[in-house]
Amino acid sequence: MHNWRLCLTYQTYPLYTECIDIDYEQRKIQLTGGSTYIVSLPIKWIRGCNLSHGDSLTLIPRSDYTLILSANMSTENKKLESTMEISSEDMPEDNFRILVSHYLAGYDLIRLVSNKGFHAQDRKFFKDVIRKRLIGIEVIEESRNEILLQSLMNYQELPLKKALQNMSRLINSMLEDAMVSLKTHDMELAEDIINRDNEVDRFYLLTVRQLKVAVEDPKVAEKIGIERPHQCLSYRLVTKIIERIGDHVERIAQQIIIMDAIVPEKDDIFAMGAFVQKVFADSFRALEENDINYSNKVINSARRFEGYTVINHEQKAPHCSPMQMDVIRESLKRISEYSADIAEMSINMNSDLNQKK
Repeated sequence: MHNWRLCLTYQTYPLYTECIDIDYEQRKIQLTGGSTYIVSLPIKWIRGCNLSHGDSLTLIPRSDYTLILSANMSTENKKLESTMEISSEDMPEDNFRILVSHYLAGYDLIRLVSNKGFHAQDRKFFKDVIRKRLIGIEVIEESRNEILLQSLMNYQELPLKKALQNMSRLINSMLEDAMVSLKTHDMELAEDIINRDNEVDRFYLLTVRQLKVAVEDPKVAEKIGIERPHQCLSYRLVTKIIERIGDHVERIAQQIIIMDAIVPEKDDIFAMGAFVQKVFADSFRALEENDINYSNKVINSARRFEGYTVINHEQKAPHCSPMQMDVIRESLKRISEYSADIAEMSINMNSDLNQKK
């Protein structure tokens, strides 16, 4: 028995596939009419999909030589809807986390329902948090007991790689401004860095939503630039790493705000910051270019940060708060390590692509 299979799916909606258990078996390719090749279909699958003679199927060839056979792909105009009950006894952030889970699941319509009715404060909270933290979701209807949200996102307008590029540009600007804020003790700039991390989080949630939908829907995968399903896992890890880097830059900004001194320009922390900026930028370049040799150079460069921190650890200046400076150094170290992880992921992704060719 050979190690291959024909994938047969019954797709009632792009996000959900009903599993019909059939025994593993092989079917021989037959030639009919002199030029047409045919393969018979399992009767259990046919019955489970409620198909009969004359019904149409959709065939989707994949680049990894898998053929997806779907019983129903005419669902592009259908909207997947969920209902979420809001309890006034729960904390607003608790309700928001549940709302995020519906967003990530790929629902097109999300109906928020409150049996006791929405208070003005609750209604304002949901409108503000949706606008600030979820991309592509808008309030389209309101009543005393319901708020209806709809996804207006066109996946082709913001494909995965463009979303990642936006995240990368945000991180680069945050790192650069963090060093400026540290040097000048600019509180407004530090606050702006924290706000920009919210933008990074918005793109992170969007990419997770895209990847979850792409796993189940080949058409969405094509729209966002996914060539093979296994790439979704790799990109999911990369987006999480970038989101973590954003958190550490935000942490640096928070330490700057609570510091009570200006850090002199000659302090070694700025050389460390410049080093980390370059390592992160190089790691993202490695990801985009799929260059294994370049990725290895980035990883080796990131490892030099550990020795760099040991050398400069004893050169702390007395003018600064030791606790805050230690936190900043630690965050810079973690950013360097995360950047090496991105470069390593690019190597793994490149090897996966070459294996499937």
